[in-house]
Parts: sequence; C-alpha cells; structure tokens
Amino acid sequence: MKSGLSFSFVLKNLWARRLTTTLTVLGMALVVFVFACVLMMTEGLRQTMAGTGAYDNVVLIRKGSQTEVQSSVTREQARLASILPGLATDSQGNSRAVAESLVLINLPRTGGEGNANVVVRGTSAAGIGMRPQIKMISGRLFEPGASEVIVGEGLTRGRLGIQLGDMLNFGARQWRVVGVFSADRSGFESELHADRDQIMQAFRRQVFSSVVVSLENTGTFSRFEQAVGQQPSLNFDVQRESVFYANQSEKMANFIEILGTSIAMIFSLGAMIGATITMYSSVANRVREIGTLRALGFQRGNILSVFLAEAISLGLIAGLLGIFCAFWMQRLEISTTNVQTFSEVVFKLTMTPAVGVQVLLFSLVMGAVGGLLPAYRASRMEIVDALRNG
Repeated sequence: MKSGLSFSFVLKNLWARRLTTTLTVLGMALVVFVFACVLMMTEGLRQTMAGTGAYDNVVLIRKGSQTEVQSSVTREQARLASILPGLATDSQGNSRAVAESLVLINLPRTGGEGNANVVVRGTSAAGIGMRPQIKMISGRLFEPGASEVIVGEGLTRGRLGIQLGDMLNFGARQWRVVGVFSADRSGFESELHADRDQIMQAFRRQVFSSVVVSLENTGTFSRFEQAVGQQPSLNFDVQRESVFYANQSEKMANFIEILGTSIAMIFSLGAMIGATITMYSSVANRVREIGTLRALGFQRGNILSVFLAEAISLGLIAGLLGIFCAFWMQRLEISTTNVQTFSEVVFKLTMTPAVGVQVLLFSLVMGAVGGLLPAYRASRMEIVDALRNG
C-alpha cells in the first residue's frame, strides 16, 4: 500500500496542461475579482461611515427618527441636554455641546448627469472642533453670520467637483465656498458645513436637527444616557456618534453585499463548470497513468486526493490572482446615494485581511466543488479497465 502522492506531482500535472490550466484560472480569477470588489465596496462604505464622528461624542435625535434630517430638537431641549452630568467642558468651564441643523439640497453633477442630494450641516466652530478628524486643507473656516460654506474633500472630486471659490445656490441665496476640509476619509467629507444660524434662517427652520455632546470620558456614556432618560422632556435616542453613523450605512452596505454576492455566485457557477470540464479532460487524458498508479499500490483515496488537490490548486492560484488585481482597485473612489439617508456619499474600495481571507476561501471552495466529480470518477476506475483503455 502506497502513501499519498506529493504536492510536486500535482504541480507537474498542472504545468503539463499549461493552456487549459491558464484558461481555467483566468475564468475563476475573474469571478474572484468581482467577489472581492463587492466585499471591498461594502467594507469601504462601512469604514467611511464608522469613521464619521468620535467615539466619545454622543448624538441625540428625536426618538423614532432614522436620520438627523428627520429629527427635530427645540432650543430648550438643546439647552437642557447641554447641562446634564457626564459631559466634558472647555477652558471656560462650559459643556462641550452643539446643536446642529441638517438639510438636504440638490446640486448638479458635472457633465449634465443630473442632481445629487448633498447634506449641508449647520454647525459652529465649536462643533467642528469636537470632530478632531476635520482639518482645513485649503481656504478658511466660514465666518459666523456670513453666507459661506466649507466643502468636504470628497465633494471636490468625481461627479460634483465643487471647488474653492465656487458660488452655490440653495436656500434662496448664494453661498461662497471659502474652504476645503479633509476628515480622514469619513462621511464628513461628503458634506458641506456652514454657520448654523444662517442655515436655519435660509431654510426658515425654528428647531435644530440634533445635539452633539462630548463625554467627560469613555466611561460616562451610561451615566449621561441615564440622565437623559430621567428628563421627561428629552424624548431622545442616545447613541455614540461613531455608532450612529455606522448604522446610517447598514442598509446600503447590506444591499451592495447581497446584490454583489448574488451576481458573483451566478458567475461562479460558470467558473466551477469550467473547472469541472478541465478536470474531466485531465482524467480522460490520464487514464493509463491512473491505472499505473493503481497497479503500483496507490489506493482509491490517493487518486481522489490528487485530482481534488489539482482542482483546489486551480482555485488557490485564481484566488491569489483575483485578490492581487482587486488590491489595485483601492485607488477607485465611488460617489453614490446612500439609500438610508438619501444623500451623496463618497468612499473608496477597501481591502482588509478579513476580506482577503473570505475571498480566498471562496476561490478554494470553487476549485473543490468544480473538481469533486472528476476526482471521484478517477478514483472509481478499475485497474484493468484503465490499463486497457489508456
């Protein structure tokens, strides 16, 4: 009885059939590439939204509201929320809290591609200071009382292309773009920021959209949440800012993942059929070899494992090639509409170790499934029949 055949034997057989091996690998690699891009899109969107806001900041919106745009907060509610225990204070001893007003506006895309919904965040210098990831990269901050906006870096590229010095028309007035800011590739880079009072005047708003507060430290969240719950007038949902924005992308991310995975699965059927045909061809051309191996004492399990190993090797090579090609897609930036907030969001495809592992497992499964039946057929051949028909 012989032990198993070496892996070098598998590689030699693949090399001996270079043309069919290459064509099969390329077909499978294309499917792997599509699947990897889908996961990278999902991961990129989730990281963009999860990176929006700080963990020690808390967002308060009216209960039942899904987004800040749908919420309403009165001035008295905002004042009361800012004096609750557990909040950080500034150098003057005032609580670090800001009431903000958000509106959705329509701006034309470049090249006449229709309009995009863009979030305008009415805030203040204090509100921007509570988001340490926001940094001015050109121009200056808007002046209080002026019709000025600053634009997230993501909106300066792609299909909107808003530039420093542009004049934007919304809220029955013109607004000058006086600055461009970055925000560590977070969702803030898909927003316009302006003076809160000017935004409320322009859109005739009497109430705020949300209140954002900074906690004294990470451990005071429960204390602050409990204090909010003890105030009957504060009918608020209380969430950490980073968690709040991560939830804003969940529906969109799930939609991309389900749709993209479904497409990849359909494509994978074709790739697995290709791998099956390749392996069946390999079995048909190696009947005498199979008979010889069986005559030398190799068992059916040895024959099954060697052909299955060849198929899995095809999947491994295709997986590595697909991941390599998908890795360069991280340079691609996507601008789309978030189906949950109905606003434009700009994000990049992101490759992570977890994505790489999922893609590699997917390619290995494709290879194994595609090679299972041919490997089983090879293992069931009788020695005499194989030698006679070889």
